[in-house]
Amino acid sequence: MAKKTTYRMASNPMSAEATEAAGLAVLFAGESQTPPEHRVGPKVVDYYLLHHVLSGKGRFVAGDFQTELRAGHSFLIHPRQLVSYVSDPDDPWRYRWVAFTGRQAAELVAQAGFGLERPVADTGENRGPAERCRHIFEAFRSRSRSAPLQASGHLHLLLADLQQAAAEANPAVLRPESHSEELVRQVVGYLTTQYAEPVTIEAMAESLGYNRAYLSRLFKRHTGMTPIAFLTQARIDHGRRLLRERPELTVEQIASSVGFHDALYFSKLFRRRYGESPTDYRQSVLR
Repeated sequence: MAKKTTYRMASNPMSAEATEAAGLAVLFAGESQTPPEHRVGPKVVDYYLLHHVLSGKGRFVAGDFQTELRAGHSFLIHPRQLVSYVSDPDDPWRYRWVAFTGRQAAELVAQAGFGLERPVADTGENRGPAERCRHIFEAFRSRSRSAPLQASGHLHLLLADLQQAAAEANPAVLRPESHSEELVRQVVGYLTTQYAEPVTIEAMAESLGYNRAYLSRLFKRHTGMTPIAFLTQARIDHGRRLLRERPELTVEQIASSVGFHDALYFSKLFRRRYGESPTDYRQSVLR
C-alpha cells in the first residue's frame, strides 16, 4: 500500500537580522513523507540542514561520500556543500528536518561528530532526535514569543543526542597519559569556572567521578600544585583583575566576588603573592 505523501513546515518568527546575530538559531523545521524516488538536488544551501529519518529508506550523496540511510539515521548538509538525496522506490523515507545557522553552529556541529567526510549519524532506536525535531517544529507552530529560544534549546539537545551516539559508535581509547591530561584539564575547567562558588575538592571529585586523594595526587603531579592551591591562586588573580577593572567595588566586595568570605584573609593572601596589599595595588594602578 502506497504511503500518503505529506509535507509540513514552520519557520522562525524572528527577523533575518536577529537570527544571523545569534550564536545558534533555527531558521525553519518540518516533516515529510516522501513519495517513491523523490529526489532533491544536486544543490547547495547557505545554512546547516539536518534531517532525521523516521521510517523508510533513501540514499544520500555529499561530494565523494554516499550511503544508504534508514530509520534512526541522521544526515547533515553543510553550507555551500553540493548534495543530493533520493528516497527508496519501494520504501520511501519519512523524515524531519531542521535548518539552522549562527556563530557557534560550526563548532557545535563538529562537536556532534558531523565532519564533511562523513556527515551522518546513527542513533538506532533512540527516540530523542525525532522528539527534538518535533518540539522545534511545534514551537514555531505555536508562534509564541519564546519560540525562537525554545527551538534553540531543543537544537542544543538534539546535537547533544547525536554527539552521544557518535561517542558510543566510536569510543575513544585513551592512552593512560592522555587520560590523565584530559582529567587534569577537567579539574582546571571546574576550578576556573567555579572559583567564586563555595568549592570543595570533595564535591569536585564526586562531580568528576573520581576519588579525592587520587585526583589531588594526579593534579599535583601534572601541575606542581594541589587543587586547593590552584583554586586559591585563581581567586587571587581574579581579585587582582577586579581591583584594576572595577574601581567602584570595595576590597570587601571584590573578596566576596572571588570566593573569599573574609576580606582580611584575601588581603593577607594577596600581599603574600604580590608583595603589596589590595589597596596599595589599586592605588598604584590608578596613579
